[in-house]
Amino acid sequence: MTQERVDLDSSVGYVLKQAAAALRAAMEAALRPLGLNVPQYSCLELLGQRPGLSAAELARGAFVTRQSMHTVLQGLQDRGLLTRPPTAPQGRALPTLLTDEGTRLLDQASRAVSDVERRMLRDLPSGDAERLRHDLTACADALNPPKP
Repeated sequence: MTQERVDLDSSVGYVLKQAAAALRAAMEAALRPLGLNVPQYSCLELLGQRPGLSAAELARGAFVTRQSMHTVLQGLQDRGLLTRPPTAPQGRALPTLLTDEGTRLLDQASRAVSDVERRMLRDLPSGDAERLRHDLTACADALNPPKP
């Protein structure tokens, strides 16, 4: 029985992983002067757009484990960038909100990350960035199980 090998020179998955690694490195470099890393930025961005998310929701949205998100949340809370109530208003989830300082830092971080994304896409012909986003969404949808 022969084993089929992936041809790295023609593998879309391999190039996608290279692009993801390059994007992550560029984002980390852009966020470092602000004292943030990518998971911290992702958490702030999610809260900026969806205030009140729980730690579990933030972990899913930032693509990290719940344990990692608790560490991220504690660090951001210690810096005064977000607030969480000491007890859950209902159930067990603690809704999380940005402070004014968190919102100010998020504004700076969002600009830095937008600059990275513009740099990543600048050599694509007009309209191809939207096509790329659409195609990548289709790829992700093809691999994710349907939601009930």
